[in-house]
Parts: sequence; structure tokens; C-alpha cells
Amino acid sequence: MKIDVLADADSVARAAASMIAEKARSGVAARGRFIMAVSGGHTPWMMLRALSNQDMPWKKVHVVQVDERVAPAGHQDRNLTHLRDSLLKQARLPVDHIYAMPVEAADLEAAATQYAARLQELAGSPPVLDLVHLGLGPDGHTASLLPGDSVLDAIDTDVALTGLYQGRRRMTLTYPILNRSRCILWLVTGSEKAGMLARLRAGDLSIPAGLVHREQAIVLADRAAAASEVG
Repeated sequence: MKIDVLADADSVARAAASMIAEKARSGVAARGRFIMAVSGGHTPWMMLRALSNQDMPWKKVHVVQVDERVAPAGHQDRNLTHLRDSLLKQARLPVDHIYAMPVEAADLEAAATQYAARLQELAGSPPVLDLVHLGLGPDGHTASLLPGDSVLDAIDTDVALTGLYQGRRRMTLTYPILNRSRCILWLVTGSEKAGMLARLRAGDLSIPAGLVHREQAIVLADRAAAASEVG
């Protein structure tokens, strides 16, 4: 696991955008397309806005969701709402290159299976994503892999559902597909993340984030989150 410490959240977002653009160009050159998965959060939306100013091969970029809250279309709780605002209004990503998790479905279990099948159509069987962006919660969760939730035990599916967390169920990518990805890009900002970032860096397997493979991981953190890393 490589960790780079930057001044603040804005610097983290801009560095992440530059890194993604570079990997997108090399991915398209090597494989003809670039498939990335994006999580929610304030810093990621800053990253995506910065990405709109990068030299990106947008017509060959495909964006899937790492996780999504079960909420109505257009709701501010939905990661998709912010994802579309960032990439469709400001960047030249084709509208059909964002693959929304079907959390409005009546049968959520079937919807999770449907999304897993869509990922196979897009990224092979088993699907291999080029880059997965992850955040880190103060409780050690990442994606919607939540402490104590049965979703942590999902080993035979790439997409699963959680129980209630902060008032909503969620659909999430699981460890198998995360750990097959070519690159994991962690964005960690804010002093409330400092303790968990130290545990992630130490390889603490008792937190959900610690079970994501480290070999292909890059962490971009601000000084507040990396306090223990920089003394």
C-alpha cells in the first residue's frame, strides 16, 4: 500500500483526478476501454469535478457505482444524483456510460443479481474493474461494507445488500470484485479518519476496510487524516 499525504481535501481531489486520467489513458491504450467504480462523499465529488478538466478519453470510459443507498430517484441521499451532476453536466461522458445500481426496484435481491450480471457483461466473467475509488468511514467501513453486517461474508457474489445503516439499506460491491480490480484508489480526508487510516495502513483485519487487498492500493490523504503518518 502506497500513501501520499497532501495539504488538504482540494489537493487530494486534484491529485486523484490527475491519477485517474493517467490510468484511463493507459487503460484505453491497453484494453480499448476504462472501467472505474466510484463511491460517494464530498471529496469524491470534488475529484469528479476536477476530472472534467483532465485529458480523458471520455467516449471509452465507463463508470459503475461502488455502493448506493436505497432511496428514490433524484434524492440527495443517492450517490447517483451527485455522480450525474459531476460527470454529465461538466464532463463529456456519454449518458449511457454511467451504470446505476437499481435500488428503486421492488425486489432488491433480484436487482443486486441483475447489477452483478451487468458488470459481467461490461467487464468480463468474473468482472475486473480498472480502478475502484474507495473512502474510509470513521467506523472502519468502506463502500457499504459495514461493521457487523452480513454483507461482509458475501464471498460468492460481486453485489450484495446491507441491513439498515444510518436509516437506509444499501447496495454495494463486495470484497471479491474489489480485490480483483487493477487499482484501488483510497481518498481519505478529515481528522475524524486519522485513527482508522492508521489501522488501515497497519493492515488491521478487524475493520472492514482492512480486508481490501493492499497490493494494488494507493492512498491519497490530507494532513488532517494522516496526522499519525506525518508525526
